Amino acid sequence: MSLSFLIRRLLGAIPLLFGISLVLFTIIHLAPGGPLDVYADNPSVSAEALDQIRARYGLDDPVPIQYVKWLSAMVVGDWGLSIRTGRPVLDEIVLRLGPTLLLGGISMALAFCLALPLGVISAARRGSRLDEAVTLGAFAGISLPVFWSALLLQLIFSIWLGWLPSAGMKSVGDGSLSDRLLHLIMPVTVLSLATIASWSRYIRSGMIDVLGQDYIRTAYAKGRRETAVIALHALRNAMIPAVTVIAIDFVTIISGAVITETVFAWPGIGRLFIESMNGRDYPMLMGLMMMGSVGVVLANIIADLAYAALDPRIRHG
Repeated sequence: MSLSFLIRRLLGAIPLLFGISLVLFTIIHLAPGGPLDVYADNPSVSAEALDQIRARYGLDDPVPIQYVKWLSAMVVGDWGLSIRTGRPVLDEIVLRLGPTLLLGGISMALAFCLALPLGVISAARRGSRLDEAVTLGAFAGISLPVFWSALLLQLIFSIWLGWLPSAGMKSVGDGSLSDRLLHLIMPVTVLSLATIASWSRYIRSGMIDVLGQDYIRTAYAKGRRETAVIALHALRNAMIPAVTVIAIDFVTIISGAVITETVFAWPGIGRLFIESMNGRDYPMLMGLMMMGSVGVVLANIIADLAYAALDPRIRHG
């Protein structure tokens, strides 16, 4: 992997992100309503006050002028002020990023630790009852809606059994480690299920393709054990198709597990997005969506780097 390739990819991401920001900004401002609609039916808010709010956030400028001002400030690190809270957008995002990193990081680590052996075993025992069970479980995990799984877990473990807290990151007046772990169990489970199902299928597919290659048959012919053949010869190449999916899924979850965080009242990026969307908080929405866009672009570049690390035959000039 040459340094020139990495530089080209990073430079090529600049016009791509510019185009994304232009499209997102246009769509947000073309949507019906606006951030000041929440004050429209409030008799205590005068017309003069609305004009002051509109001027403070630059909402009285034409949309192209608003975009130029926003972009000019964005590139120097000024993400604007939240219309809902009046605080800097970047400060609000940083405040919510920690809980999302905690939830997403644990969920992704758990998903990878389970999806990898499930995919490998399913491929190595293709057509067996174990493979059929793993396949059935994967299809169920992919098919079940996230909100349904979340509500079902709340119903069983919080309402019926009373074993786990139903929502939040910690109990009121209790910040102990055990209390936080109890609050993590259900959202981590919900966030991991679909990911485990998806990743295990990609890993299984890659393994099946690799296990049919000539060099794998040669390794078996030399008397290598199955575990050694899979671990030393097959696994690296089998992971290549799954690398992009894993990288992008990781960024997507970190950018905001919207449904999971909303159902479990988790104070993270996903819940912040819903709150900002309901409040028509344009600066906050742009900040969150651009953060996610940058993450996806970087994830694809990291995936390219991983390709070369996994397969020496892949080289980028």
